[in-house]
Amino acid sequence: MLLRVATPDDALSVARVHVRSWQAGYRNLLPAEYLDRLRAEDRAKRYNFETTDPSQPSTTVAVEGGAVVGFVTVAPAQDADAQGSGELCALYVDPDWWGRRLGCALIKQGRYRLLELGFQDAVLWVMLGNTRAERFYSGDGWNNEGMRRTASVWDTTVDEIRYRRQLAVDAVDA
Repeated sequence: MLLRVATPDDALSVARVHVRSWQAGYRNLLPAEYLDRLRAEDRAKRYNFETTDPSQPSTTVAVEGGAVVGFVTVAPAQDADAQGSGELCALYVDPDWWGRRLGCALIKQGRYRLLELGFQDAVLWVMLGNTRAERFYSGDGWNNEGMRRTASVWDTTVDEIRYRRQLAVDAVDA
């Protein structure tokens, strides 16, 4: 497996992983009609993999056999009370690749990238009820802060909980 920075040519492949992951992972959390209407072609238009501006999201893709099978996106945190922190904005693995430790490689890469950007800690948001993600992030040292929000994501409203983690250099190897 190869981990590399996403390029503009990856937009549709990343979008396919993103949509398939939502459709499989959120099947019991969001209405089926909504999930069935998601289209990779629509999502791909929202990505900007051209910028190298550190204040903008940075995406790393996992490639196996020439195909994008997962990705992680990080950026400076947007929450007013988390200024100066990084944020793990997205981490998705194609459902056909679940259980193969690809998520572990991607989250480690995401933590490393946040450190490169100068952050000492980071936050992430998990959809309320997504116990699979909660277990994954807790296992990686992220702590539920008990903070909740209602957010608009992909034209739907979701309830989320925030996790935080220190990004000390020795913690990246954990």
